[in-house]
Amino acid sequence: MATQVAKMEEEKQPSQLQQRVTGSLQSSTEFFHDVRVELKKVTWPSREDVTSTTGVVIATVAFFGVYLAVVEWFAQKGLDYVLKLFHVA
Repeated sequence: MATQVAKMEEEKQPSQLQQRVTGSLQSSTEFFHDVRVELKKVTWPSREDVTSTTGVVIATVAFFGVYLAVVEWFAQKGLDYVLKLFHVA
């Protein structure tokens, strides 16, 4: 009789796997709730701000792309000249 009561009490308690899954689901739900709350606190930039900063980024990338292409061209020409002096190329 006592053995049956002990077995019934063990069966009523969730297994370790069930506890981990339930805990994970609760943690995930809490995490997404907290994310939503924090995102409501964010001050998002206006459309004009995004457009102007995007323009600045594109112009900066274009400038440095051209600058580095010119520097590479000069470096290539300089290296070709040095190699020709030593009859390597």
